[in-house]
Amino acid sequence: MLDDSALEQQLTQARAALREASRSAVPRERAESVAEAADGRIRVTLGTDGRLSAVEIDPRVLREGSEHLADELRRAVNAALDGQDPGVGAEPVPDLAAMSATLERLQDQGLRQMREISTTISETMRKLQQRS
Repeated sequence: MLDDSALEQQLTQARAALREASRSAVPRERAESVAEAADGRIRVTLGTDGRLSAVEIDPRVLREGSEHLADELRRAVNAALDGQDPGVGAEPVPDLAAMSATLERLQDQGLRQMREISTTISETMRKLQQRS
């Protein structure tokens, strides 16, 4: 069983490791995604923020009618969306600093409770030994 100083040393090391992990946790950024449709005559670009950043349309595609243009444009945008990494930006990054603070508070409470339990057991054992 660990004595108080060894337990506190382990907690100090665990807290330092958690603080270091929270400093190095950086969310990944999205990569730009580019897709084409209508045999390369329509090109769309999604920026790193996940929003449409550029649309390039070859004027020749306009001759094929608005319905065809709309279908091809939709196809290009959907292909660009499909080309993005779905895991990036989809999940929130946990607040490691808040988690660290909560963990430290819980560890401190646990240490206080362990000391109280240890003190109570010691007192009980002392009283039992005095009766014998």
